[in-house]
Amino acid sequence: MRLRALLDTPSLGLRLLGGEDELDRTVRGVMTTDLRDPSRYLSGGELVLTGLAWRRAPEDSERFVRILAAAGVAGLAAGEAELGSVPDDLVAACVQHRLPLFSVVEDVSFASITEHVVRQVSSERAGDLAAVVDRHRRLMTSGPTGGGPEVVLDLLGSDLDLRAWVLSPTGRQIAGSTLAGAGPELSAGTAARLAGEHLAAARSGRRGPHRVTIEAAGAPGGATFSLFPIRHDGRDLRQTLLSDWLLAVEADAGDWPEERLDLLHGVTQLIAVERDRRDAARTVRRRLAQEVLELVQTGAPPAEIAARLRVAAPVLLPGLGTAPHWQIVVARVEWEDGDVPGGPVAQSLLEEMLVDPGTFGPEPSDRIAVAHTGDEAVALVPLPVPDEPGDASAAGLHADELLSVVQEPLGRGLADDGRLTVGVSASVHSAEGLRGALEEARHARRVAAARPGRVCAAGHEELASHVLLLPFVPDDVRRAFTARLLDPLRDYDRRHRAELIPTLEAFLDCDGSWTRCATRLHLHVNTLRYRVGRIEQLTGRDLARLEDKLDFFLALRMS
Repeated sequence: MRLRALLDTPSLGLRLLGGEDELDRTVRGVMTTDLRDPSRYLSGGELVLTGLAWRRAPEDSERFVRILAAAGVAGLAAGEAELGSVPDDLVAACVQHRLPLFSVVEDVSFASITEHVVRQVSSERAGDLAAVVDRHRRLMTSGPTGGGPEVVLDLLGSDLDLRAWVLSPTGRQIAGSTLAGAGPELSAGTAARLAGEHLAAARSGRRGPHRVTIEAAGAPGGATFSLFPIRHDGRDLRQTLLSDWLLAVEADAGDWPEERLDLLHGVTQLIAVERDRRDAARTVRRRLAQEVLELVQTGAPPAEIAARLRVAAPVLLPGLGTAPHWQIVVARVEWEDGDVPGGPVAQSLLEEMLVDPGTFGPEPSDRIAVAHTGDEAVALVPLPVPDEPGDASAAGLHADELLSVVQEPLGRGLADDGRLTVGVSASVHSAEGLRGALEEARHARRVAAARPGRVCAAGHEELASHVLLLPFVPDDVRRAFTARLLDPLRDYDRRHRAELIPTLEAFLDCDGSWTRCATRLHLHVNTLRYRVGRIEQLTGRDLARLEDKLDFFLALRMS
């Protein structure tokens, strides 16, 4: 039964004091206690009834509620007989730990509430138990190891008439039902939106499944989806959230009986087994990438690196007759508190990001080798040798394209305390070029890190310009430098409307050519010379000197 159902029974004498957003929690039992620490008797899902005899001081409330929340209880009901009313410190503690809190009027006994809850839970569990057991047996005998996630999703469609998809954290479709007549496929935009909603809900601490309504053609009220996380092993959420799959079901799970929710959670566990199996299969590719990375970083002879690449090429590109070109992508995930290692998460993200977002299934990521050290992950991406010059199939990866695929969903998962930055190298055709490609990708990532935003990327093409240097200038130095050179000109323009700043920009843009600059500004050359002379007088600089021209140029770019 749901907590919400308790409020629909006036005879129970319950009044909601907090936690309205959590009333869809499932109640699996009931327990009465006045122990200061009842954790040893809790298994999760209980409605806890208490007379508050454990409370001797206001600070006791937070400790008691923290213990209940850690045990996974569904809600807390406090009797009014002991203190006359529920104390404010208990209300505040329940709000802090997102635990629904009810008050129980004095003339209603805990025994009455217990009897009602037990009767409801027992009848609901008995309703369809045989069918649930049979479905679980079928899922376990014909699950992922016997045919992949599609087998499980087909059973959901045939047995429960549910359309479901397995999605990556970026919204790429890993699996979907293969049944004929299952309806239209999930669009890429909808999948990305669902992934983003799932990540945002999980980071906010809300308990799954998360329900989302999305406007859809042919559905006036929109389509409702319930999102179930796949695999969370108790580690810090930030270590798993950005790399785990999710199960999206086109239905509103808020009205489901407990048995159906249990069945869906069982489905997620089965799919998690398949995810673990495929992660294990990536071990060889990850080891190859780690070995190549270590050789490159330690300055190993190109011949040794080339030999290792010859071993890697058949594994990453089976059937390829010639050695491929290579490209390196560097990613870094950082959390503000620095307590969570970002390298493994960045590794999983790169393995997903570097797959064509329109590609169906998990297998395409099997042709990408990613290693990680610390908070950084490095991908060794093979590119087919072009059949002829200009062959687009071997053009390689571009930072802006990678960014467009992942920015929205991953930005929501990183929330306010995480950051993903990515750098992409140019392609190289030999072992000699890999060390330079690695440094190039790392430089590009640092350029991305200097930009605002939770998810940023930069490519090798951005490294061949002075703009590479500008993001690394500290803000206070930037302001002082531009103010020293440009403020005198701005003040003069404000008082005399002399347009010295536009003149300076045009003069530098014309490479110091008096004739071309005068023509562009529609001025006589003598007028231009007068303005340039005034600029030099106000700033103490000489625009005939290269150093002073460069200073003005950079000041204008940084202003």
